[in-house]
Amino acid sequence: MTQSRPRISKAVIPAAGLGTRFLPATKATPKEMLPVVDKPAIQYVVEEAVHAGLSDVLMITGRNKRPLEDHFDRNYELEEALRRKGDESRLARVQESSDLATMHYVRQGDPRGLGHAVLCAAPHVGDEPFAVLLGDDLIDARDPLLSRMVDIQRKHGGSVIALMEVDHSQIHLYGCADVKPTDTEDVVEVTGLIEKPDPADAPSNYAVIGRYVLDPAVFDVLRETQPGRGGEIQLTDALQALAAAPGLGGPVHGVVFKGRRYDTGDRGDYLRAIVRLACEREDLGPDFRAWLRRYVTEEM
Repeated sequence: MTQSRPRISKAVIPAAGLGTRFLPATKATPKEMLPVVDKPAIQYVVEEAVHAGLSDVLMITGRNKRPLEDHFDRNYELEEALRRKGDESRLARVQESSDLATMHYVRQGDPRGLGHAVLCAAPHVGDEPFAVLLGDDLIDARDPLLSRMVDIQRKHGGSVIALMEVDHSQIHLYGCADVKPTDTEDVVEVTGLIEKPDPADAPSNYAVIGRYVLDPAVFDVLRETQPGRGGEIQLTDALQALAAAPGLGGPVHGVVFKGRRYDTGDRGDYLRAIVRLACEREDLGPDFRAWLRRYVTEEM
């Protein structure tokens, strides 16, 4: 029964990347702190974890990532200044990030890939299933992908990855899953995984996107995983081992996501994400959409 499986309460967010695609903006500012409208991208990710019931969040950081910790900490001087002004609205927004979750931090040190970053979480996670959320992928709050993945993990055990169908010509940008259908429309069984394959070698057009719910057995596999593509320890390689031998840590399933996803790791998609989210905001949307229409029709 699903009730017999341990409740997932911990989320791991790797955030040690250098953000080279956004230089020079990320020379002194972590890419995760770049604003998407008026919140840093990383706050959307933490909010997603919390909304899925994961209130214990471990962030894997590196050098020059101190602003991440500061953002989720209290700022008493700023709070007091807003309180003296009677600006309760902005005060609530400032306090929101520090009240979201129980935050923990560990430095990755030597950046050896996503698999290594996940392995850094082993002492904190222990012998429990846990979620991994990549900060470049923002999932619209109206499309609760992570909650669905948690439900599937509780039903089937093992690990669950998020999949999205992409044009076959784009599959080389992603991890790619070989899958078998199940009795549930949006759930597949993952039988194999390849990291960024040539389109001619890709077994499907199911791309792995940045959400995982993992069995703790993945840690033992990662400890034995040799550096793969790019000289890094790939999480995809560890999940391939689990998919090939379900006895290692249960099966691997995929949830096929068809909702709204915003890729903030690419400059063009980052700008599109800002426009989309701003257009949908009740406080900004009406005026911004009107301006955008004028700009497109009159100035372009």
